[in-house]
Amino acid sequence: MKHPIYINGFGSISALGDDRESILKHYRTDSTHFKALDWAKTSVLGASLPASSSEEIQNLAQENPRYKDLDKSVLMAMFTARKAISGLSFEPESTGINIGSSRGATALFEAHHKRFLEGKTLSPLTSPTTTLGNISSWVAQDLGVDGPNISHSITCSTALHAMLNAKAWLEADMCGMFLVGGSEAPLTEFTVAQMQALKLYSRLDTDFPCESLKLDKRQNSLILGEGSATAVMSRSSEQALARITGFGYATEQITHNISISSDAECFQKSMKMALQEAGKTRVDAVVLHAPGTKKGDQAEVNAIQNTFETMPLLTTNKWKLGHTFGASGMLNIEMALLMLKTGEFFETPFYKQLSPSKPITSVLVNAVGFGGNAVSILLEKP
Repeated sequence: MKHPIYINGFGSISALGDDRESILKHYRTDSTHFKALDWAKTSVLGASLPASSSEEIQNLAQENPRYKDLDKSVLMAMFTARKAISGLSFEPESTGINIGSSRGATALFEAHHKRFLEGKTLSPLTSPTTTLGNISSWVAQDLGVDGPNISHSITCSTALHAMLNAKAWLEADMCGMFLVGGSEAPLTEFTVAQMQALKLYSRLDTDFPCESLKLDKRQNSLILGEGSATAVMSRSSEQALARITGFGYATEQITHNISISSDAECFQKSMKMALQEAGKTRVDAVVLHAPGTKKGDQAEVNAIQNTFETMPLLTTNKWKLGHTFGASGMLNIEMALLMLKTGEFFETPFYKQLSPSKPITSVLVNAVGFGGNAVSILLEKP
């Protein structure tokens, strides 16, 4: 790596809440955070924000008359960016932002489109508030950042691709600091119906309805969740939460729109690239993408087995807080940061391993999206 790169700040909001101590407490238990989403035609499980976190977002929307017209995904990104940058000094003109989303202003777009189908007059704000660029641009407006602000969608690897972009800007010395992340509010009837059409959505009625990293499951068990997470990256070690020692990425050729090879070749390449940059052959733990689907979970485990001679500890968080699409990779980063901070390993109910004999000091984080776009980021204790 040309220069050392660190994570200096972090903020999140999800079904686990938005307070770091509460989030850590949830990771130390086997509790799940799914609720019934009742619509006219169906009822499914989803991982929505707790009441206290929802209130925080509602309060933010009332701070400024312009904020009340923004989608929930944008408001959540603003909220987590504020948390991430809190306590850090930054220069507005040399600070960049890259916060993306898989689906963008989901609920707001659907509401405006419904009005259009009903023949009603559209608001002049319909277009500007539903463009994907809303997320980074409104974070920049809220924080007063003058540097580059980028929004993108690379499906479920969106947030980790933002980290790749930040690395390039920081190493080129074009920015001194970068806010990166993802935000997603996908709990709408139409979005869930799309996952059901793919036959991915969970139909389980058990204590653990999302069987992420359960390799002998009989059916797909993906459950959607809403959430946002933002990290601050820089070349300064001041207040560092973790050092990023390896970045990896790869795209594999797909046979259909949601396919992935049985050995997840994209993950093998991305993990090996991250390990090579860090000069390592082993890590303590891997936070898997593991969406809770039969093929996806197994393929990623196969890739890990083909990459490491000594198997690391494997874990995931989607069985607990759902699949948050574009935000999922950054919520994986949060899980890794908490393990590095405490030295603990947070296991799943399904994939049992021997307890670690030493504190966790290195964690590889994975994400992959439709189109075979994989990213692997290696974090180490600073």
